[in-house]
Amino acid sequence: MLTMTYRPILFCLLITMMACKSNKALIEEPQIEYENTYAFNFIKNSPLTAVVDKAAEEDKLVFVDIYTDWCLPCQLMNEEVFVDENLGDFFNENFVSYKVNAEQGYGPDIVTLFQVQAYPTLLFLDHKGRIISEKRGMAFHQELKELALKSIELNQNNGSVE
Repeated sequence: MLTMTYRPILFCLLITMMACKSNKALIEEPQIEYENTYAFNFIKNSPLTAVVDKAAEEDKLVFVDIYTDWCLPCQLMNEEVFVDENLGDFFNENFVSYKVNAEQGYGPDIVTLFQVQAYPTLLFLDHKGRIISEKRGMAFHQELKELALKSIELNQNNGSVE
């Protein structure tokens, strides 16, 4: 049996061991999670930094769809545009696509960062997360592809906006 003089020392030692446990989860790379319901390979529920890093690794630009659940044009894009296989193939080849709910998770921070004022907001970013081009409001197939091609061209000409 422990004597009373050792109990405070044992208690302090136990507290110290608990306080020194690893913070490994805080320094691990964030996991990339994909949305599997569209032709576009959308990343969701991931920090923007992880998405931009992935784009840099793959030598691609970033396409960001900022939406809300209550936005009818957003829902229309989900049902009509983002399910198009040909457009999805084009975007998957040239962009890392990121789908962000403006009201949940990382969304409110991204809305503030990019000063989003309308939904959907479609952003094309370079490898450093800078806006190359943007569209406020919905875009159908042809317009979205034209915006993407314009963003690729601007980026090649070093025309991204600071």
